[in-house]
Amino acid sequence: MNFSFGNKKPQVNPEKIATVKQWIYQFFTIDSETPISLSQLSCIEANCPPIETVISLMTMPPQQYKIHKAIDDIDYEDITQLISHK
Repeated sequence: MNFSFGNKKPQVNPEKIATVKQWIYQFFTIDSETPISLSQLSCIEANCPPIETVISLMTMPPQQYKIHKAIDDIDYEDITQLISHK
């Protein structure tokens, strides 16, 4: 039996997650053993796009970034723009 309550989050392509993580490891030059978390969330703040992706790097100190796009819509340039704002 399958129950669905409220808004169901769209499934994210696992290959896209792996690609985005690869870009993050490359551009932040962090060790491949450092965990990275990608969370696709519904944004409820005023003037915020409906979906945002939160990127958490488990470095010391931890780092967190937001991209106002779904994971499947993130491209190479989005990650490089994060670097320029470090």
